[in-house]
Amino acid sequence: MNENLLTLNQLPIGSIGKVKQLTLDGIIRRRMLDLGLIHNTNIKSLGKSPFGDPIAYEIRGATIALRSEEASKILVELIQQKE
Repeated sequence: MNENLLTLNQLPIGSIGKVKQLTLDGIIRRRMLDLGLIHNTNIKSLGKSPFGDPIAYEIRGATIALRSEEASKILVELIQQKE
């Protein structure tokens, strides 16, 4: 596996990743695709809730929150580390 690939829930806060693969099935996969999580889409990790789950992400100008369980099944390529 490429050293720059990580699961979405591992993407550091403030960093940007590019969606490379969804390992979800069924309705959850369809939901992620409907939210705009398609191949090569940029996604930015915005922040965690007070208890650490869910995590807020910016996708195509919209802010969404995903549980770690779902985010762990989305592979992203790190393209911009938080400065």
